[in-house]
Amino acid sequence: MTTLTLTNLAKRYSRSVWGVRSMSLDVKDKEFVVFLGPSGCGKTTCMRMIAGLETVTRGRIILKGQDITDLPPKDRGVSMVFQNYAIWPHMNVYDNIAFALRLKNVDRKELNQRVKKVAQMVRIEPLLKRFPGQMSGGQQQRVALARALAVEPRLFLMDEPLSNLDAKLRVSMRTELKTIHQESGATSIFVTHDQSEAMSMADRIVIMKDGEIVQTGTPEEVYFQSANTFVAGFIGTPPANFFPVEWKNGKLEHPRFQLSPPPALHQAIENHGKNRLILGVRPESIQVVREEEALFIAPVLVVEPQGSHQIVAVQVEDEVVKLIMPPACGVQPGELLPLTFDSTRLHLFDEESQLRIPGY
Repeated sequence: MTTLTLTNLAKRYSRSVWGVRSMSLDVKDKEFVVFLGPSGCGKTTCMRMIAGLETVTRGRIILKGQDITDLPPKDRGVSMVFQNYAIWPHMNVYDNIAFALRLKNVDRKELNQRVKKVAQMVRIEPLLKRFPGQMSGGQQQRVALARALAVEPRLFLMDEPLSNLDAKLRVSMRTELKTIHQESGATSIFVTHDQSEAMSMADRIVIMKDGEIVQTGTPEEVYFQSANTFVAGFIGTPPANFFPVEWKNGKLEHPRFQLSPPPALHQAIENHGKNRLILGVRPESIQVVREEEALFIAPVLVVEPQGSHQIVAVQVEDEVVKLIMPPACGVQPGELLPLTFDSTRLHLFDEESQLRIPGY
């Protein structure tokens, strides 16, 4: 069942400045959707239009069958958690959570039950008498989440709520947020520019660029079936490596190598009918092999230890190419590595349009 429908949604700030150019999207009941993209792509503007904090230039917003495009924020049944939490510093935790419920004239008994329920859900029940200034950033974030959940919204919006936390707490709060989402049964939209957050939390990712949706899909779909070079170069740590290639005599030719693709990809290239392509290869799909098996040999520039693995940067023509190796691989800068590609994990894009070629 669909909870939210956006139809040709757009926001124009001036004659030449668009916040969102056109967005059409269906969000399913209890789904956790992440809006992902670089700064300025329109993801927060879209969320603010859904919340009623920005007027809509064009398009409609339908929430559970009701057109809420022109409704004031208080009548939409939407709760939003902001980047800076926006909790009241002069109120204790209990009163912060209860504030919106009192505005809705919820009776005292139900109000108390709801406050305690959400406090328990976000694990701040022992902190109900504390004030925000007496709590850490992570605890304040939980208060903001509890306050938003207490009104039992039809839609739960989160605008980069983890961005003010330290790196370790951000990672742990990803799990907490997904757990809270599942326990509350809410339909959630989460905005971030951090693709690691999106990949680890989302049921579906909506990737945006220049005010428009570039691709929508599960984390696996956007990673393994990237719609274009922008998505392939944005998703992944490190992102995909790109090689300009030419299709000649059944092979992909690069100045440093010739590659024979597997049959399905071979047929897709033939059907595409263009010779100039861009080959995308994920870092984990580049393999170190024996010299006689190598597609090409490249010098190591930098080794970046990551604990569980190492990111190794090599020079291929004028490009820096990154691959992933085991933590104790013993590779040193200046060393020559014989490399090949996992042919089952290749991405191919049209050079002109930058779009993924269809059929594989």
